Amino acid sequence: MPFSSVFGNIDIPQTDILTYVFGSDSPPSDQPLFIDAENTQLSLSAKQVLQWVKRLNVGLDRLGVKPGEAVMMFSPNHIFVPVAYLSIVGSGRVFTAANPVYTVPEIVHQLKNTEAKTILAHPSLLQSAIAAAEKAGVPKSRIFQFSDTQESPKNGVRDWREMIGSSQEGESWTWKRMSPHEAATTVATVNFSSGTTGLPKGVCVSHHNLIANVEQTIFMKYKGKKFNRHNHPPERWVGFLPLYHAYGQLWTMLMALKLNISVYIMKQFQYEPFLQVIQDFKITHLHVAPPILVMLHKRPETDKYDLSSVQEALCGAAPLSKELQNDVAKRFNMLVYQGWGMTEVTCGALHVPGGFDDASGTVGQLDPNTECKMLDDDGKEVQEGEPGELYIRGPQVCLRYWKNEPATKETICPDGWLKTGDVAVQKKGWFWIVDRKKELIKVNALQVAPAELEAVLLENDDVADAAVVGITLHHEEWPRAYVALKDHAKGKITEKQLQNWMKSRVAKHKQLIGGVQFVDEVPKLASGKIVRKLLKEWAKRDAPRLENTFQARL
Repeated sequence: MPFSSVFGNIDIPQTDILTYVFGSDSPPSDQPLFIDAENTQLSLSAKQVLQWVKRLNVGLDRLGVKPGEAVMMFSPNHIFVPVAYLSIVGSGRVFTAANPVYTVPEIVHQLKNTEAKTILAHPSLLQSAIAAAEKAGVPKSRIFQFSDTQESPKNGVRDWREMIGSSQEGESWTWKRMSPHEAATTVATVNFSSGTTGLPKGVCVSHHNLIANVEQTIFMKYKGKKFNRHNHPPERWVGFLPLYHAYGQLWTMLMALKLNISVYIMKQFQYEPFLQVIQDFKITHLHVAPPILVMLHKRPETDKYDLSSVQEALCGAAPLSKELQNDVAKRFNMLVYQGWGMTEVTCGALHVPGGFDDASGTVGQLDPNTECKMLDDDGKEVQEGEPGELYIRGPQVCLRYWKNEPATKETICPDGWLKTGDVAVQKKGWFWIVDRKKELIKVNALQVAPAELEAVLLENDDVADAAVVGITLHHEEWPRAYVALKDHAKGKITEKQLQNWMKSRVAKHKQLIGGVQFVDEVPKLASGKIVRKLLKEWAKRDAPRLENTFQARL
């Protein structure tokens, strides 16, 4: 029998995102909400965010971008990213964002797939944006420089402030309030994920998905505490999570706005500036992925800063060992607890309730309104304490994959169950992730699809066959390739040459930091499918030998 959340169901507003965050009787707050961590004179309150949201929508209306059409953001973090996100989503359009480290081919793929009509590109990324737009058929007139300060035109591309409406025009713009059916069926964001297998796919998340997951996450955040969302001590967050990613979107933008918690936005993650922000602004809560905890635990710079203001750290997006979790909690006298999620569940579906002191490495309990079942390889439900693939059903489960019906059918069952590809163990309503059936590699919490890297490797004229797998080095996962060379290249092509060849074709987090091993033959079944179980065994065998040379690879 499926498991239901021990917390039962909570009421979830059946409305659109702008009505949800700005539709209360009280006016939006004047308190600085999104604050530039480098220059705190640059900030936006909730009231100012709404004003900018309205002005941007006047501009998008004038451009003729219709409801249901996509607008792409291609930018690092800054305080106006929430404006773009809320404006695009709140007007019934579709927000999609590209990783700032993407190469031109990767941007072209996303532009073509989403059929984005407009691009908001940071000035530092303008060259790549223009090249990709040309290849994808997006006119240069639909590209706008998008930063936190006014920019003069470059290469014929105007600043986004030249496109938007005036303050007066913005005041008269109002959004369309959605019915429950519209909120449940209107696509809000298309974030890209590799799902359980294969190449990156656009995940269609609705307004209702977003609101449900915010409400579920807020419930779990305050469940184990004596206070609640309406009555909690002041919190201060640091917003370094990338805002093109579901984790950053939910916490840094929507959660912070709904709870009116100030966030110090970092344009990019650098370790010592991150520590400086915590110290200077007395950050109280962290939302991190495991590599950050590895840095806190191992890097000598940590000792130079006062991190005593931090009360809690929520860790998600990739597996975290209980040993590391406990070491960090003890050293810094903070609560460290985990959650579990994926892009296909908007952000999360399992959390350790806030305030719960966990030492077991659990990813928590089911969020309210959420069900799960766990199946073995034969599709039978497993008993308590036995590993099984996690299936999730709830209001946070995405609608579908964008224009990819086969992938949707493979991952989302007709009765609403989402096949996650993660293997878990459940004991008395608590869950531990123990393995991953899916092929994905998690690099600094970012998904890397082996199939994508294999396809790129096979474009090389010297490569006969290739297989990619994750390898764990110094507590972090990296892509490693096993490559069979063509006869003419054997003994002539080096590992370094292949790695350099990949650098111009894939983003930094997809590069073969785990190394390249030349093999006579890539192991495959008679059907032609790569034997990934054997690859994992090879990677585990190779890891001890590579540990000593790992730093040189970075």
